Amino acid sequence: MKVRRWAAVVGMNMCAAAGLYAAEVSQATTNTLPEIVVRKAVSVAPDTVLQEEQAVGPYRQPEWTTERRFPTTRVYLQESPYEMGVEQWDRIREFKDGSVEHRFSEEFELGLPHRFQLDIYETWKAGPDDVHQDEESIEFRYAFADWGRLPLNPTLYLEYTFGTHGDPDALEGKLLLGDEIGQGWHYGVNLICEQGLWGERSTELAGAAAIGRTVIDRKLSLGIESEYANETAEGSRGAPEVSFLLGPSVQWRITPKTHLDLAPLFGLTHDSPRVESWIVLGYDFGPGTSDQAAAAPVSTKGR
Repeated sequence: MKVRRWAAVVGMNMCAAAGLYAAEVSQATTNTLPEIVVRKAVSVAPDTVLQEEQAVGPYRQPEWTTERRFPTTRVYLQESPYEMGVEQWDRIREFKDGSVEHRFSEEFELGLPHRFQLDIYETWKAGPDDVHQDEESIEFRYAFADWGRLPLNPTLYLEYTFGTHGDPDALEGKLLLGDEIGQGWHYGVNLICEQGLWGERSTELAGAAAIGRTVIDRKLSLGIESEYANETAEGSRGAPEVSFLLGPSVQWRITPKTHLDLAPLFGLTHDSPRVESWIVLGYDFGPGTSDQAAAAPVSTKGR
C-alpha cells in the first residue's frame, strides 16, 4: 500500500511540474517581441560635393561662377563686394578670304555692394595691315537676388561703348541666365541687344549659350559654346547679316585665383567667319578658394 501511495504522489507531482513548464513556455512564446532589424545609416561622404559647387561669398553663389567659365556667355557676378580681378582677352577671327584679325581686350573687374559689379575694358585690334585702338567700354551688372532665390539667377548687364576713329558709340543690354544641372554640369544663356547711337545706327539682336562639365574639380572643365547674331543697319533692315558659331570650350584653373579659357568656334552660316577663337587669361585678387581639398576626377568622387 505504501508503495502505491508513494507512486501516486510522485505521479501527481510530475504532472504538476509538466503543467507548470508548459504554461511558462506558452507565456514566453506569447510575450516574444517581433524581430527588429537595425540597419546602419548611410551618409554622403563630404568629398562627394564638388568644391567648385560650394556656396561662397555674401550672395551664396557657387564657386565656379567666380571664375569666368565661358568666354562667350556670362553667368551672374564674378566678384564679391570690393574684390577685384583682371582679364586679358584675345578674340581671333579667321575670315573666308584667308585674312586673320586679333581683337585684344584688357578688363578690370570690381565687385560692388548690393549685387552690383563694375567692369572697364580697353580694346584694340591687330589686322593684316595695322594695329589700332578699337574702343573703350564700361559695364555694370546687377543680380536681382542672391544665388538660388530666383529661377536661372537672372542678372542685368548694361554696357556703354565709346567708339574711336569716328565709329559711333553703342549701348548694349544683356539678360544673363545660368545655373547647375546636377553635379558637375553648369550652363549659361545670354539674351543680347546692341544699338549703335548714330551713324548707320546698326542694331544687333543676339544670343549666346554654353554648357560645361567638370572633369577635375577646380582644375579642368570641358564644354560646348554657341553664338547667334542678327545685325542690321539703317536703310538695310530687310537684309540682315546672320552668323551662327558653335564649338568646344575648355577651362584650366591654373591656380585657385588664375583661370585660362579656350573656345574655338566654327562658323555655320554664310556671314559667319570661318573660325572665331577665344582665349581668356584671368586673375582674381580676392581671397580665392582653399587649396586644402585635393583635386580629383569627378568619376572618383564618393568611391
